[in-house]
Amino acid sequence: MLGRLSWAAIPFDEPIPLIAAGVVGLVILAVLGWIVMKGWWPYLWREWLTSVDHKRIGVMYVTLALVMLVRGYSDAIMMRSQQAVAIGGARGYLPPSHYDQIFSAHGTIMIFLVAMPFVVGLMNFVVPLQLGVRDVAFPVLNSVSFWLTAAAALLINASLVIGNFARTGWMAYPPLSELTFSPDVGVDYYLWSLQISGIGTLLAGINMVTTILKMRAPGMFYFRMPVFCWTALATNMLIVAAFPILTATFAMLLLDRYLGMHFFTNAGGGNMMMYVNLFWAWGHPEVYILILPAFGVFSEVIATFSGKALFGYRSMVLATLAICVLSFMVWLHHFFTMGAGADVNSFFGIMSMVIAVPTGVKVFNWLFTLFHGRVVFKTPVLWSIGFMVTFVLGGMTGVLLAVPPVDFVLHNSVFLVAHFHNVIIGGVLFGAMAAYNYWFPKAFGFTLDERLGKASFWCWFFGFYFAFMPLYVLGLEGMTRRLEHIADPSWRPLLLVAEFGAILIFFGILFQALQLYVSIRTRESRRDLTGDPWNGRTLEWATSSPPPPYNFAVMPEVRSIDAFWEMKATGRIAPEPRYEAIEVPRNSPTGFIIAFFAVLVGFSLIWRIWWIVILALVAIAIVVLAFGWSENREQEIPGAEIARLERARLGLGPGE
Repeated sequence: MLGRLSWAAIPFDEPIPLIAAGVVGLVILAVLGWIVMKGWWPYLWREWLTSVDHKRIGVMYVTLALVMLVRGYSDAIMMRSQQAVAIGGARGYLPPSHYDQIFSAHGTIMIFLVAMPFVVGLMNFVVPLQLGVRDVAFPVLNSVSFWLTAAAALLINASLVIGNFARTGWMAYPPLSELTFSPDVGVDYYLWSLQISGIGTLLAGINMVTTILKMRAPGMFYFRMPVFCWTALATNMLIVAAFPILTATFAMLLLDRYLGMHFFTNAGGGNMMMYVNLFWAWGHPEVYILILPAFGVFSEVIATFSGKALFGYRSMVLATLAICVLSFMVWLHHFFTMGAGADVNSFFGIMSMVIAVPTGVKVFNWLFTLFHGRVVFKTPVLWSIGFMVTFVLGGMTGVLLAVPPVDFVLHNSVFLVAHFHNVIIGGVLFGAMAAYNYWFPKAFGFTLDERLGKASFWCWFFGFYFAFMPLYVLGLEGMTRRLEHIADPSWRPLLLVAEFGAILIFFGILFQALQLYVSIRTRESRRDLTGDPWNGRTLEWATSSPPPPYNFAVMPEVRSIDAFWEMKATGRIAPEPRYEAIEVPRNSPTGFIIAFFAVLVGFSLIWRIWWIVILALVAIAIVVLAFGWSENREQEIPGAEIARLERARLGLGPGE
């Protein structure tokens, strides 16, 4: 009746996951109780859970990413603490099986449920505003994409207390991920969660590519789009091209596990190295799926706070497109040691160095933008400058690892761990935090506290260096990654430094939470009544903060690259004498309901509860058909209502 599910799935003999699950459960109950006490359920259902407004979906994506950042960090500090104490004769506090689950969950969560939702959320919120349009191409599909990602997050967190998570690392290489070596449900949690989130991400990519290519304000030709829109276009083209590879790869591994096929079992005629090839054929474009939106963020932030146009706009666009193409030609540098031969290794080593060139072009363009600019050192600028220093270091170590003989020495060492985090934290996360501070007032109508924002930055910045610079040294000394116990006592001092760095990062997260709390409490004194708190250059600053459901009462006419800057310079900003009615999409519960049944499908497939799988799939089909046959999908906002809202935004009276 319940497949493999039984009371034995609850880890009653392991106190750490039970305590963690209890704390999380209490927090969830407290939040739900608070919502009930305040009577907020109707508002949440109407304005958020069923919203198809790209801005609210973007905010929900970013909120999910921030929550999962705390979850992923908790795994990181547990791993770092274990390695700091489990040295020599000491065994530490984590048993090997639990430690393996933690490092597998950490990588999976940070890549798929922190970095990906953050960049997809930013693109959702910003791109339609920068394009001067009223929504994405497919608003309801956008909601479905988000809720599928949220469903995957729920499934992965369920593994904390019902069953277990994979013990394979976040890449789930065969044969370790095959049924012979992982007969429990850990790998199934990993595969079905990521299949669900991967479908959501692919749908989001299709939606965003269509929006950018087909929906732009009058006069916004391709080479008048903001750089962030170009990086979003390149990112989503990579998503559309790369994520089907991952979906197909996981599907083959699932067939191996569920139906006894042999795609990746050498003994059965398969090839486990084919999994590695396919995984990294997705995996290296994924690195650029994450970093390209961050590049776009830094371009917007540096130009805005330098008070001048971005240096080398066309070279920046061409560099973005070059990265988009070259990212598919470097995947094998992740496993030079597989024995492919000198010719193959040489080609991929050279291509890995070539792809560093367009990245270098971007860095020089940002530096030249800052040069002779009137730089205002707000929190987003600190994140941007910190990124340039840190990411260049990570890029250089990446080029070093792209030399096959060097990689033969350093492969699978913590030098590689340091490089990867150098790029992801110093690049993606610093970019996400710059964007969070930069666009927060546009989303909520008030600015964030600068002092606490800067305190958070410095904790993150120095915390990163203390946490990961020692790993470069340890990697050169021969320390391999994924160690639950450290045999060499001479490594203890550097591991303690790394632990100190992880604690500094904790204070960075704490300051971010405090910044949000203080900013909300003092929001009345921080109100942005202009819609343009930073003296911005692009169209998102031309509307109110937060923007209305229709984004723009009158479609803006674009005449240059920095459209809003040009409007301010030429005095083209004025209230229109007449407003026409605007159609906006109606809210729809489709995404939320599909995600609910997707959780049931995933959980039931993990535990082989086939009758629930069938019922949930039928329910999803009914929901999709019901939406497909519905006709009343839009609502009209009358011109008089738009006029009233716009007059209020501009501070005009009824007769003005």
